[in-house]
Amino acid sequence: MPRKPSVALTEAEQKVMHVLWEAGKASVRDVHEQLNQKKKLAYTTVLTILKILADKGYAGYEKEGRAFIYYPLISQAEARQKALSNLVTRFFGGSSQALAQHLVEIEGIDLEDLAELRRELEKHDQNDS
Repeated sequence: MPRKPSVALTEAEQKVMHVLWEAGKASVRDVHEQLNQKKKLAYTTVLTILKILADKGYAGYEKEGRAFIYYPLISQAEARQKALSNLVTRFFGGSSQALAQHLVEIEGIDLEDLAELRRELEKHDQNDS
């Protein structure tokens, strides 16, 4: 039985999405040229990644002449939220408290970071009221 495709972004897909978020719209050639400034990739690889992003619902496209122009369907903030929700579900049993405990215990969040997090939570609580 074939494996269910992942909705999470791979590293390569994230790089392509960053180009789309920065550009707003871009042809396959534009994305290819942008990515090749850092690492050489085949044009067909970029094309394949863009098609996968469209299949996953992260990018849309329109045809202009012979070129396909791709654009993001979700914002970077929405993509972060999806990734974080996936992380919490897969690795922390759906518990954001377990994630926070992990960050404190393992990642060594300092008191300043915790104070900033507390301010953000308080701001969020005020906005919900």
